[in-house]
Amino acid sequence: MVALPDCIAFDVAVPVETFGRVHLADGSPGYHVRVCGTDPVVGAGPLRIATDHGLDALSEADSIVVPGCNDISAAAPDSLIAALKSAYANGIRIASICSGAFILAAAGILDGKRATTHWMGAEVFRASFPAVELDADVLYVDEGQVLTSAGASAGLDLCLHMVARDYGSAVAADAARMAVAPLHRDGGQAQFIMRNRRRRATEVDAVLRWIEEHAGEDLTLRDIAAEAGLSIRTLNRRFQAETSQTPMQWVTGVRVRHAQELLQRTPDSVETIGYRVGFESAANFREQFKRFAGVSPQGYRNTFRGD
Repeated sequence: MVALPDCIAFDVAVPVETFGRVHLADGSPGYHVRVCGTDPVVGAGPLRIATDHGLDALSEADSIVVPGCNDISAAAPDSLIAALKSAYANGIRIASICSGAFILAAAGILDGKRATTHWMGAEVFRASFPAVELDADVLYVDEGQVLTSAGASAGLDLCLHMVARDYGSAVAADAARMAVAPLHRDGGQAQFIMRNRRRRATEVDAVLRWIEEHAGEDLTLRDIAAEAGLSIRTLNRRFQAETSQTPMQWVTGVRVRHAQELLQRTPDSVETIGYRVGFESAANFREQFKRFAGVSPQGYRNTFRGD
């Protein structure tokens, strides 16, 4: 495990505890765990992590796990980038948790590969590393020698997957029981994403606000173009440029987000919520919700609604 300045302590602790508690049938440990620091002591939010090994120990590893950092815009230490490039060239397995994918991408070892990261950093990741095929809807991606996972608890999903790869599902199931976690979770990261929130001013900002207020109505492309005072062709072009979506794709995303909010905070039936947010039928609502969120509306409610 790598510990670097400003790393997320949870991302370091999860693999330490998961791999460190794996035991085989004869009682022997499945892994020897080392935490390798870029410095003898590194900051991790309000914590400080002291390490017994430097980055030179990475060359002796079978697997390396890179955690996320709180500031995704900060450049990774050159010494870590060099160590990861060397490890990759020597066939060592490398995995990342959360925004650790930014570090792997900066080292060039994700180019041409499918990967994932925390959904909140997906837009920045795509802009920064266009050579990487980012899939922000999944919990983790296994590309063989290189693996990436989404945020926080998805790192545990990835670690259990790695255990299953190394020692089989029975040993991984024991590790999952130790972590009091399921070996496999339904759905992916998509269910955690709140779609189509405006984060910055755009050329279509006014019409995005209007869609937010009127998404529950029977909207057509012509209605949106009329509100924007644009031709349908110009509207489509500006939406693609500003949101990478068509206007109606944006409307569907807003409707799904509104449905997520209602599923969490109201006792209304799935059918009622579907109609309230603007879907023409319960079947269409379930289909579109599953496509966007990766789980059914009822599955989402079961996961996210409190008693």
